[in-house]
Amino acid sequence: MLSNTIRIGRQQHHFRSIMSTAPKLFSSSSGSGPVSDAITTKLQQAFTPTHLEVRNESHMHNVPQNSETHFKVIVISEKFKDIAKTPIKRHRLVNEVLREEVAADGPVHALSIVAMTPEKWQAKLEKGEGVGPS
Repeated sequence: MLSNTIRIGRQQHHFRSIMSTAPKLFSSSSGSGPVSDAITTKLQQAFTPTHLEVRNESHMHNVPQNSETHFKVIVISEKFKDIAKTPIKRHRLVNEVLREEVAADGPVHALSIVAMTPEKWQAKLEKGEGVGPS
C-alpha cells in the first residue's frame, strides 16, 4: 500500500493507493476510516473497476475533524458499457451499491459521483482534464 500526499491550493489531501490486478491501474482512498474502507470494498466488488478513487472530502466542510461524511467517488468500469449507458443510470447503480451508507440514517451526508467507461476516462485524461474536489 502506498501513502501519497498532494496539495491543491492551500489544502493537503492524503491518498491511500492499492494496486489493482490490472496493470498500471490503481485504486486510491483518501483517509482510512471505516466508512471510506466500506465504500472502497463495495465499489470494488460491484464494479471491478479499472480505476477507483474514494475521496473523503469531509475536511472541506463544517464537520468535526476526522469525520467521514462527505465523499467523492471516481469509478471507471467496463461494466458501465453494457448496463448503464447514461450518466444517470451509472449514478443510480453507484447509489444502489452504497444504499446503506447514503441512507437517511447512514454515515454519508454527501456523495459526489464520477462514473465512466474506461474509454471515456482515457479521453478525459488525454484532454488534460482531471477531477478536482467537489
